[in-house]
Order: sequence, then structure tokens, then C-alpha cells
Amino acid sequence: MRIPRVAIITPGTFPIPSGSSSSVERVVEHVVSLSQSSMKAIIYGRRWPGQSSYGFVGDVPCVRVSSSGARSYVKQIIRQLRAYKPDIIQIENRPRFIRTLQRAFPHARIWLNLHSLTFVSSKYVPRHVLTELLQKVDRIWVNSHYLYRQVAALVPSCSSRIVINSLGVDRTRFKSRWSLEGAAAHIEGKRSNGWEHKQVVMYVGRLIPLKGVHYFLQTIPQLVEKHPDTMFVVVGSAFYGSTRKTKYVRKLEQWGSRYPQHVRFIPYVQHEDVPKWYAMADVVVVPSVDKEAFGLVNVEAMATGVPIVASRAGGIQEVIMNEETGILVPSTQLKLQLGNAISRLLQDVELRERMGRAGVRRVEQLFTWEHTAERWMNEVRASDSGTPARI
Repeated sequence: MRIPRVAIITPGTFPIPSGSSSSVERVVEHVVSLSQSSMKAIIYGRRWPGQSSYGFVGDVPCVRVSSSGARSYVKQIIRQLRAYKPDIIQIENRPRFIRTLQRAFPHARIWLNLHSLTFVSSKYVPRHVLTELLQKVDRIWVNSHYLYRQVAALVPSCSSRIVINSLGVDRTRFKSRWSLEGAAAHIEGKRSNGWEHKQVVMYVGRLIPLKGVHYFLQTIPQLVEKHPDTMFVVVGSAFYGSTRKTKYVRKLEQWGSRYPQHVRFIPYVQHEDVPKWYAMADVVVVPSVDKEAFGLVNVEAMATGVPIVASRAGGIQEVIMNEETGILVPSTQLKLQLGNAISRLLQDVELRERMGRAGVRRVEQLFTWEHTAERWMNEVRASDSGTPARI
């Protein structure tokens, strides 16, 4: 049987592979690496200082080019692709590249993998141009039903070519707290930080206003009064791979400094180190103000067996089952309801365990990288045979 040749174009500003990269690069690393047995794939990315021009992501070859801008990047990628002659070119998150690549490779199938709404917004591409671009692609991948609805509303004529493929988590790294190994990590993590007798409520992610971290910190006065043994831990920075502080971050730290015995800020950590922080959490909070397309933090926390309090926004409500794996709060009611939801979990050990265990089961059933890769591989095979897959 003929093996399809697939080119993955990752034009983001981060290197691959790298623990300091964004979620886009992590999705590519996991999905393509797990799919290499049934296709021939090459990842094309940007070369950072210290990186070689050629390398591997798992068993997948990775070609890296140096460029000072998008146009230069695309030109260099086209030169590389001419020798490879791919059957499928998948562009990660950059619809503006569609026209150029389609012209250069008219016989290849062009796919677009959208990770969010960022690069289909009018800030990056006018609506009439977006319509023209999306009509040129054979598949548009999205990670949630929410993102499907948003993209279909922008360009209704493309709705039949949109494929939903939810994201996953590496279960070998994110251990369930309810396993022997996970329980030991929970105890040791707290002990090493001097939190043996504390309940830990944690936020993990970027420190930007749209993530609603300020709402999390605003619950502290209410919760400290009811639960004086609580630690509020904020893991992350404003930028990927950087501890540089913004005005917003400084305001968060100023607020937290009012409660020095209860608040800890942990600057940006490599993604390889993130599991150990989830491991010591009793509750994870995801108070996004804007509508997240998916939110990997949700499945990572669930895989660790930690109940989540999150905004009822975007794709988050497709991942978290309200009152089963966590508690969802309307994004318009975060100021009023977030603290009460966290308090419910802090005061009820049995509820935390029930939701935590349910989260682990839900991840195992739906949200592993193996599931994500299998759905993508099925579509590659079906596309190569000329028959659309059913996902």
C-alpha cells in the first residue's frame, strides 16, 4: 500500500521541539510523532540560535529554516518542499500561507490546522480574504465544537470541510493522583515546599488578562477567612519561555503580596516540569474571561486527578463535565461565583476525590494523544484513498 507523504508547516515564533514553546508546537510534536508509522511525515519549522538545520521530533525528521519574516520563511519552505513532493501540506494556524503554498504545489492537498481564532480574526486577515483562502483548502482542522461553530460562522461555505479533533495529554507524564505513584508525588511535592498541612489551589498558564488570573486572586480574602490553611499558587508568566513581567503581572504580584503567607508566584517553568506542579494541587482553577478554543490545562489537570473550577466558556465546557469532573462558572459571574465554587471543593474531600477520579476516566476515554493521532491518521489515510473519513 502506498504511504502518503505529509509536510507539517509550523511557522510560529517558537522552536520545535522545545519545552518553552506554545501549545501549537506541543500538539504537533505529539500527534505527528505517534502517526509516523502509517505515513512519511516531515515537520518544517523555524531555526532558533543553537539549533541545527536538521533534527528529529521523536522519529519524525524536522527541517528548520532561518528567516527574518513570514515571506522569507515561506520561500525557504517552498524550496525544501520541492524536493520532498508532499501529497498533503498541513499549515499550522496561519491561513495567510494558504495561497502561496497552493500556487506552488497545485497538485498537493492543502490542510489548515486551526488551534484558535487568533489568526482568522480581522486583525490578521480581512473577512473577504479569509473566505477566499479557506475555500482553497481541502481540510480545516479544529480542536472543539466551539471552534467549529466559530469558523463555520465566519465562512459558512467551508463548514463541510471542517474536521473536529480534540486534543490530548501524555498519560505517562501526568500521573493520576489516585495511583500509588501520583499519591507519592502529591505528598512529596507539598513536603518539598513546606505545604504538608496546606490545601493547594493552583493556576497554571500565561499571566494575561484574558486568562482571568485577577479573578482567581480576588477570591483570596473570602477563601482565607473560611480556609486559613490554603495556599494559592500561580504557575506561569506573561510570555512563553520568558520571565519578563508586564504591568498586569506586576499588579497581580502586588495583590498577592497582601497575603504573603498564602500566595506563591512560580515564574515560567519548562513544560517538562509542569506535571510536578499539578501533582501537588488539590484544586486547579481556569478562570478564562475570553472563550478558549480548548485549553490543554484542563485535560492535564484532569489526567492528574485534580478537580477543576473553570469558566463556562468556549471549548472548556466540552472538556469539563459540570458537577462530574469539576465545577463550571459563567464567565460573566466569575467575580461573584468563583470563590464559592473553590470553597465547595476545599471543604469536601470526598467531592474532590470523586471529581478527580472521574476526570482521569474521562481523559482515558477521550483525551489522550493516541486518540488525537488516530483520528488524524484515519483522515490522512482516507484522504489518500479519496474517501472522507468519519471522525
